[in-house]
Amino acid sequence: MNNVDTVLQRNLVLGLLVAFAGVAWAVLGSQAMSAEMAASPTIGTRAPPFLLFWTVMMIAMMFPTAAPMILTFHRIRSGKGYRGDAFVATWIFIAGYMVVWTLAGAVAYLASLGGEAIATWAALSPTDSARIGGAILIAAGIYQVEPLKYACLSKCRAPSTFIVTFWREGAAGAMQMGFLHGVYCLECCWFLFVLLFPLGMMNIAAMAAITLLIFAEKALSWGAARPGLRRAL
Repeated sequence: MNNVDTVLQRNLVLGLLVAFAGVAWAVLGSQAMSAEMAASPTIGTRAPPFLLFWTVMMIAMMFPTAAPMILTFHRIRSGKGYRGDAFVATWIFIAGYMVVWTLAGAVAYLASLGGEAIATWAALSPTDSARIGGAILIAAGIYQVEPLKYACLSKCRAPSTFIVTFWREGAAGAMQMGFLHGVYCLECCWFLFVLLFPLGMMNIAAMAAITLLIFAEKALSWGAARPGLRRAL
């Protein structure tokens, strides 16, 4: 594959990521006033609508923050001399990444159901619920400075190092690499998504703030070094 084709494919991948994220944000915005969603983060007891909503939310929030890693995968895949399959392999990588976040949505759904059941059984007052929400906010702040978070975050801050270190051949390898990146990404960001439960699952301002924070954590220089990120961009 020549350099022109590689650049065109890269720009197409980036354009599609931006387009998918933009559409996802538009969908979330159109649903922000939904009384059903506002009433319960699990949308009653139905898992499919929740998982669909969760997947749209992950596309909106995580595609922009994962773009450097995705583009780095495409660049290295193209540079290894594969003809014509770098574009397809990149979307397989993205699919592996999204599998992790979809599974996380299933866990979030079950945890929310359990939390609602406990709250009903314990007859928690609004004051008690607010205190629990405050405790979650404090816990999230503590997790932000934990070594485990930065150990995982360091993998996301160094796309070239991650791709070279965990390189696998073929379509199955692309899926495995995307899945592994999703695991590291989830491990460094999961507590931020827990915040959406006390703040509101359809709180667009909270979603935007968390997205910006995740992007800043990966792109800026506080904490561990992040070699290779600017090169990916």
